[in-house]
Amino acid sequence: MQQQKRQPELVEGNLPVFVFPTELIFYADDQSTHKQVLTLYNPYEFALKFKVLCTTPNKYAVVDATGAVKPHVIRHRDVRASYYGVIDKFRLQVSEQSQRKALGKKEIIATLLPSAKEQQQQKEEEEKRIKEHLAESVFFEQTLCQPENRTASSGPSLLTVFLGVVCVAALMLPTLGEMESLVPLYLHLSVNQKLVAAYVLGLITMVILRT
Repeated sequence: MQQQKRQPELVEGNLPVFVFPTELIFYADDQSTHKQVLTLYNPYEFALKFKVLCTTPNKYAVVDATGAVKPHVIRHRDVRASYYGVIDKFRLQVSEQSQRKALGKKEIIATLLPSAKEQQQQKEEEEKRIKEHLAESVFFEQTLCQPENRTASSGPSLLTVFLGVVCVAALMLPTLGEMESLVPLYLHLSVNQKLVAAYVLGLITMVILRT
């Protein structure tokens, strides 16, 4: 006996919905944009029924707001200046042909703009402004780097010179054990201390020569 293949249970609200385009832009001065086509794709093995909802349904006319899967025509029927820049939303709900619950949904943004040419000009101006800003930023970074290089190549620091003088003075002091000296006894240095001073003086000399 052949076992019938059981279709997996579909969870409400989790079915992916494929719609093109995902955003609708209308231009007030271009009537050809007042009517746009919204297409719903059905890649599944079962039939889909749909329902189109909207946040402002009085502003739009939707051909076949419910029914089977086919291209959907949405017409903007209330072109007013007060609606310029206002973002509306369409929600497209889909469900299996034999069920009433919505298995998936997709939201599409709709915006009315005053002019396509004006929008293009604003886009070009924005791109130009960004390019100018980037050019100024690169030039500004280069001018900041130059003073730092000059400071680094101006010579050894005062601390380096001071340590060098201290090491030279330490080497000139008498060694511990010398009796015939006018220098106080607490300023007499041991051989190890003078070796350390000589080593540090050598390092300082290398630093000065590199700068």
